[in-house]
Amino acid sequence: MAGLGRTVKARQRMARLWGLGDRNVPSSWTPGLVLTAGEDADISIAPFESKSDGGIPSRLTISGRAAFAPWESSEPGPILSASIGHVLPPSLEEADAGEVAQKGELLALSWQALNHDAQLMNPDLNPHIVVLTDALQLANRPGKLVEAIQIIKRRFSGSLLWCPGIGGPDNCAVYSYFGVDLFDMTRSKQAESHGAVLTNYGPRLLEDNEGPSDHWTTAIMETRRAIRDGRLAQLARSQSLNSPRLVEHLRRHDLMMAKQQGVLAQIVNEKTTLRIHSADAHDDPIISDWVSYISNDYRGPEELDDVLVLLPCSARKPYSFSRTHRSFRRAMNHNAAHEVIVTSPLGLVPRELEECWPAGHYDIPVTGDWNRDEVARVTQMLDSLCANHNFRVIINHSGLEYTHRSIEVVDTRQGEHGTSNSALERLGEVVLEHLTVKRRNGEKMNMDKFRAVANFHYLNDNWLEGCIVKGRIPRWKLFVDNEQIAMWAPERAGFSLSKASIPILDRENSLKRITLKAGIKWKGDVNLTILESYDKTIKSGEDLLVMQDAQCIGLARAQAPAWEWAGAPGRLAKMHQRR
Repeated sequence: MAGLGRTVKARQRMARLWGLGDRNVPSSWTPGLVLTAGEDADISIAPFESKSDGGIPSRLTISGRAAFAPWESSEPGPILSASIGHVLPPSLEEADAGEVAQKGELLALSWQALNHDAQLMNPDLNPHIVVLTDALQLANRPGKLVEAIQIIKRRFSGSLLWCPGIGGPDNCAVYSYFGVDLFDMTRSKQAESHGAVLTNYGPRLLEDNEGPSDHWTTAIMETRRAIRDGRLAQLARSQSLNSPRLVEHLRRHDLMMAKQQGVLAQIVNEKTTLRIHSADAHDDPIISDWVSYISNDYRGPEELDDVLVLLPCSARKPYSFSRTHRSFRRAMNHNAAHEVIVTSPLGLVPRELEECWPAGHYDIPVTGDWNRDEVARVTQMLDSLCANHNFRVIINHSGLEYTHRSIEVVDTRQGEHGTSNSALERLGEVVLEHLTVKRRNGEKMNMDKFRAVANFHYLNDNWLEGCIVKGRIPRWKLFVDNEQIAMWAPERAGFSLSKASIPILDRENSLKRITLKAGIKWKGDVNLTILESYDKTIKSGEDLLVMQDAQCIGLARAQAPAWEWAGAPGRLAKMHQRR
C-alpha cells in the first residue's frame, strides 16, 4: 500500500492543517491545491497533481509532487489511482444503480454512493484521499453539500477531502471550515477565460500581469494562518458574504454542528477569541452549546441566599477584573447572592463560570442597544434559570427589562447608567434589604466556583467532596486528606489534576473514559494504534480517564474532538498523569 505521511498540526472545528510528508519537517500543507495539466504553483501551495484517462468509467490519478512518504522513497509520491465508477446525478438519490467506485487509498464518492454503497462501512477502508465527485451538483441543492461533507469527514476522519470544481480564493476559508482539505483551479480558469479573476473578495475584471495563482496563494496562506490562530470561523463568516449560496451553506453547517456532539472544544488557548462581529455569528455552535447548558443543566451554588442579582457585562474579561464590576462589588458589599451577568451573545453568564470558554474569551461590538433576538434569548434563559432555582427575588441591575409572573423583580437601574452614583446606591440598598445569609469567606467562594466549573467541564463535582483550598491567588491548590489532587490553572480556566486525583475521579465516575488495548505499554500519546474504545462526546481540551484491562491507569488530555478519533493518524490525546 502506498503511504501518505500526514500529521495534524492545527485544528479548528472540522478544519485541519495537515503537514504532509515528514511529520517534523513537512514538505507541504493543507489546505492546498490539486493541479491539472498546464497549471503551475509552488509545492508549498499545491501538494498534488491529478489527471483523468477520459475512459468510461473514468480513472482518476492523484500524485504527490514531493516525497510525502519519505520512509518509502525519496521520489515524489505517492501515486494514488482509482476508477470513479458510473455516477447518477444527486437528483436520482433514491435509485440504487450504476457502477460503484473502486475502493482503496484513493476513494471517489458521490451522493448516491453515500446513500447506497454498504461497502463504505467496512472498517478496513481507510483511504488517504477522498474525492466528492459530484460536489458541484450538490452545491446547488440546498443542504446537500454540507451534509455530504460531514458524513465523509466523520466516516473518514484521517483522509484528505477534495471537492472538485467548487473551490476558489473567494470561498477557500468557508469550505476549509466545513472540512475540505484540497481545492483546484477550475473556477479560476473559467473566470480567466471571461477576462475575470477570482479574488478573496469575489470575482472582478483582470488587471494587467495578473494571474489566478496569485490570489490562490494569498487565500490559502490566510486560511492556514487562521486555522493556526483559531480564527477560521471569523474568516469564513467574512468570506461567506461573497455569495448568498455561501451564506446558506454556512448557516446550515452551523445548525448541523450545534446538534452534533464531539465537535466543539472545551478548553482553548488563553489567546483564543470568539469574535462575534456579525449577525450570523450569534448562532455559532459554541454559543448554542453554552445556551443549552445554562438553560438545561446549570445549577447555582448551594447555600447562597435565594436572591438573583442580574448585572451587565463588561468589555474586559473576566468581568470581575473590570472597573465596572469592581464598582458593583463595592456597592453590594455582599457576596452571597446568585450573581449572573446578562450579555450578548451568550445570554447569561453565572459569576462562577465567567472565566471558562467561551464566556471569558468573546468579543462583540457594544452599542448599548438590544435587538429582538437578543432580548428573546436572554428572556428564555432567565425563565429557564428561574424554573431550575427557587429565587425569592430578582434584583435587576442589568439594564434589560425583565418581569416574572411569580417572582418579584426590583429594577435598581431605573433607566440610569449602571455605574451612576444613584444606581449604585440603589443596588446597595436593595441588596442590603433582601439578603439574609452571611457573607461567604474566600474558601467558600473558591469552592463554589470550582464546583461549578467541575460540573461544566466534568461529569459531576463529586470528586471535590471534602476538599480544602490552600495556596495563593490565582493558582489555588485543592487538597483531600492533606494530599494535593488539583490546582486551578487560570490560563486554562480549568484544573490541572495531580496523580492523587486519579482514584477519586475513577471512583466518582467524574470524567469520560477511553480504553487502551490490552498488552500495550502506554508511554505518552494516545493514538489509533493503541486505542480500543473512546467516549463519542469527547471535546478538545477535556481531561480523560485512561482505562486498560478494566483498570484506571492514568489521565490524558484530549488534543482532538471525538469525531476525529475514528481514524485520524497522529496524537489524539496526550498523557497527563500515569499511575
